[in-house]
Amino acid sequence: MHTELILDALEQAIWHRGNPEGLIHHSDRGSQYLSIRYTERLAEAGIQASVGSVGDSYDNALAETINGLFKTEIIRRNGPWKNVDAVEYATLEWVNWFNNQRLLSSIGYISPAQYETDYYDNLNESGKVA
Repeated sequence: MHTELILDALEQAIWHRGNPEGLIHHSDRGSQYLSIRYTERLAEAGIQASVGSVGDSYDNALAETINGLFKTEIIRRNGPWKNVDAVEYATLEWVNWFNNQRLLSSIGYISPAQYETDYYDNLNESGKVA
């Protein structure tokens, strides 16, 4: 993976998130995540970098779980793929479903995106009261 690719993804995330200050960006020790350009961009945006330890599969357990779900539910189930565009489109659809349409019983049968919105709305409301 090249630094330009992950910088593009980072820029998309910053644009989508709005003000990312105070966020923590966790990654593995891939050279692209440790590059000067990437770490400088994180700092410019007020994002704290967090890098996993070497050889510790538990360090990235959540990310590895999501990657495993993605591979099982999309890549292996729907392949073989005709081209990269088909994989990219399927990935976009799955991420949208995962974040915006999937209902979780543990958070009251709402989507993760709705839960996050409600969380920040409640946080902002409590800040106004205090």
